[in-house]
Amino acid sequence: MSVPLFDTSSALAPLREELRAAIAKVLDSERYILGPEVEAFEREFAAYCGAKQAVGVANGTEAITIALRALGVGPGDEVVVPSFTFYASAEAIPPTGATPVFCDIDPATYCVTAETVKAALTPRTKAVIAVHLFGNVAPVAEIEALGVPVLEDAAQAAGSQSATGRPGALGKVATFSFFPSKNLGCFGDGGMITTSDAELAERVRVLRFHGSHDKVSYEQVGYNSRLDELQAAVLRVQLPHLDAWAQGRRAAGEHYIGAGLGEVDGVALPTPSAAAAPAWHLYVIARTDAGHLEAALNAAGIGCRGYYRTPVHRQQAMRAWGEGVELPATEEAAARHLAIPMSPVLSAAQAQEVTAAIAAVT
Repeated sequence: MSVPLFDTSSALAPLREELRAAIAKVLDSERYILGPEVEAFEREFAAYCGAKQAVGVANGTEAITIALRALGVGPGDEVVVPSFTFYASAEAIPPTGATPVFCDIDPATYCVTAETVKAALTPRTKAVIAVHLFGNVAPVAEIEALGVPVLEDAAQAAGSQSATGRPGALGKVATFSFFPSKNLGCFGDGGMITTSDAELAERVRVLRFHGSHDKVSYEQVGYNSRLDELQAAVLRVQLPHLDAWAQGRRAAGEHYIGAGLGEVDGVALPTPSAAAAPAWHLYVIARTDAGHLEAALNAAGIGCRGYYRTPVHRQQAMRAWGEGVELPATEEAAARHLAIPMSPVLSAAQAQEVTAAIAAVT
């Protein structure tokens, strides 16, 4: 049995007619930019997260840049960010004029901690980007206790939960990506910024719209970064199903445990953060021979991938800021991690197939 790394179609299959109707409604309205679908989705998504405000933007990367700008981040400032993450988490910082400062992670949860962030703080630190990596939940409150605003990069964590709330309402501001493979994905690019600070939300709205309230008077050099009506309509259809899909992802993780994956020699399973219920975007195991295991599983028809083999601080474009930085847990995670099949509909039989394939690789 082959098992794909992602299954993005099965969960959407029952919604196809509703999705077609939503798209047709937008076509009939001839409203495509910042119309009623975006406004409704912003309200619904804010309520889902537990935030007071949500502002739709063009994608998850610009969401981070705009959110940082709204926080007042600019030239001369520093922003602490993990290096074991998707490149965009750090890429979004330099366009503000600020400097990325890389911090390490907890090797068990793959998330930053108050301790790893504290080691990177300086008097110039203006914000911390806490990435809820792979759907796990970073300890935002503990990091905020250090006295620096926290931006949650929740691109991979829609549907996850913690003891104190959902990603999107844990820090000063949060950003989401709705890239098609995400836990909540649209049919193109899309992003969102959530916050409970009304003034910050208004700054975000101005920045996403060319730095203007009315497209006549321009207060700032802003962005043309808006979630469009078609994508908002698609996301509105899916949002009511997000919790069920999130539970499906958690159940898939339990299927792997039940199949004995954690008992396979040399395999370390992902560890949920304290009091967190991750909606696993990626299910990432660790093994010393991750590269060899990846090749063998792909040859056997088991989808898998090493995502961040070269940490961000060692990427060529980040060389100016990464030179001399030593992050041992990041380097270990980069070498040993491997994402294996995960979806809301991954079955116990599929988990057993994947586990058997992993156990067979020596």
